[in-house]
Amino acid sequence: MENLIDIRGVTHAYQTKHGPLPVLDQLDIRVPQGEFCAVVGPSGCGKSTLTRLVAGLMKPDRGEVWLHGEKVTSPRKTVGMAFQNPVMLEWRSIIENVMLPLEIVAPGMAKSEKAARAEHLLEMVGLKGFETKRPSELSGGMRQRASLCRAIVHKPDVLIMDEPFGALDNFTREDLWQTMRDLRAAEPFTAVLITHDLRESVFLGDQVIVLSGRPAHTQYVLDVDLPKDRTIDVLYEPKAVEMLHLLRDQIRIAQRRDAGVH
Repeated sequence: MENLIDIRGVTHAYQTKHGPLPVLDQLDIRVPQGEFCAVVGPSGCGKSTLTRLVAGLMKPDRGEVWLHGEKVTSPRKTVGMAFQNPVMLEWRSIIENVMLPLEIVAPGMAKSEKAARAEHLLEMVGLKGFETKRPSELSGGMRQRASLCRAIVHKPDVLIMDEPFGALDNFTREDLWQTMRDLRAAEPFTAVLITHDLRESVFLGDQVIVLSGRPAHTQYVLDVDLPKDRTIDVLYEPKAVEMLHLLRDQIRIAQRRDAGVH
């Protein structure tokens, strides 16, 4: 299977008043087309930096990032992004917020076609009837559903998500995991999810990549051998529980290394 995302020996450091702060060190990641890759690791290990590099929002000091066989050197229109805070334009309705990427990447598309695409996605995530509402009129979970629609409305090759469910309560979070599962089935895309929630990584991921402590490299890769149409109940089955324990052990190893404990 073709690797849609190919991260080759990426090294990056931030410049501070105290000198360079190494974040990534010879990082290698491969994500086949159509797969969902979850990335976990200790806090501050460079997970968010990784998303910016894949999206072309910044360049690595060394190494290369490739998408669809093309080297990433600038922001890519074929990348959709969703963040922990679903930033919406308050002066626009929900459907107008969802349509925004189409206005940027497909200016020649008829407005009726853009609206139809947005309406279809909003209905899929349970927001039919809320199209004309303002963001402030929706709950946090509803805004995040709309944010996911906005991220995939232009049918991106890659969806990058940086802790998109981290600020939500447990029940809303689990509900949105299932929403994401259904979106993937209906709107196939390749995804990279940054998360601190190991249950989330196992439920959504085809593979889970554990990053080491800073400067991060790929410490461990877990292939998630669970049904594609998995439900929340699968997380309580022995196979999933074993995966969670394994990932937790890997995170502890990364944290000890980050703290200089061997």
